[in-house]
Amino acid sequence: DAPAMFNNWAHDPEVTRFLIWPPHKDVDETEEILSSWIERYDEGNYYNWAIELKEIGQVVGSISVVQQDDRARRAHIGYCMGKTWWHQGVMSEALSVIIDFLFSEGYQRIDSRHDVRNPHSGDVMKKCGMCYECTMKGYDWNNAGICDTAFYAILAENYYNKNKRREEST
Repeated sequence: DAPAMFNNWAHDPEVTRFLIWPPHKDVDETEEILSSWIERYDEGNYYNWAIELKEIGQVVGSISVVQQDDRARRAHIGYCMGKTWWHQGVMSEALSVIIDFLFSEGYQRIDSRHDVRNPHSGDVMKKCGMCYECTMKGYDWNNAGICDTAFYAILAENYYNKNKRREEST
């Protein structure tokens, strides 16, 4: 997957603009990153997925649990995707699947955040049922600099109640 990851998103400064890691310089750097991910899978609670489009048979993005608190049963999600696939519902579909999976694993809260200069990321979160909680001024930093950060979350009880109401109405 390293060549596709590098070519489809990891080398692109536009994709990484609001992320904390710089664009990859070459495919060797991408291979090293992927190797480090693979090594972490032995930990048992490491969650990092590639997003593959079946139509082209290539990875086009990634989504992962970037922070977690096992005692609070909370997972914080991060994601990125190649700009060719932006605004097509691909990331919303991936995030929805991950939310469902993490709740089935016993997590009680799933949250995410975005630089307010990247509102489309918040649109993905809202589309997946996450609720806006707050914006914190000067909270975070990324490749675009220090930023105001919008926070979103969904709780397991709200997720299951919403799905139950949806099933009852059909």
